[in-house]
Amino acid sequence: MTTVVKSLSIPGLETVFDSLAVAIDQAGPEKSQLFLAKLALLNANALADENLFQEHIRAALQDL
Repeated sequence: MTTVVKSLSIPGLETVFDSLAVAIDQAGPEKSQLFLAKLALLNANALADENLFQEHIRAALQDL
């Protein structure tokens, strides 16, 4: 079985980053953590691979 790895282009990543920043601002400081948790769960479900999601968590924690 061949695994196809998908990734966004740099402009695509910039668009996602901008949308995320706007959404975090819309959620406000009191709800931004809840928003990010909900977004992470929605994306984990869409990814449908708990091991890959764990890898993403580890990668996101690096160099904070």
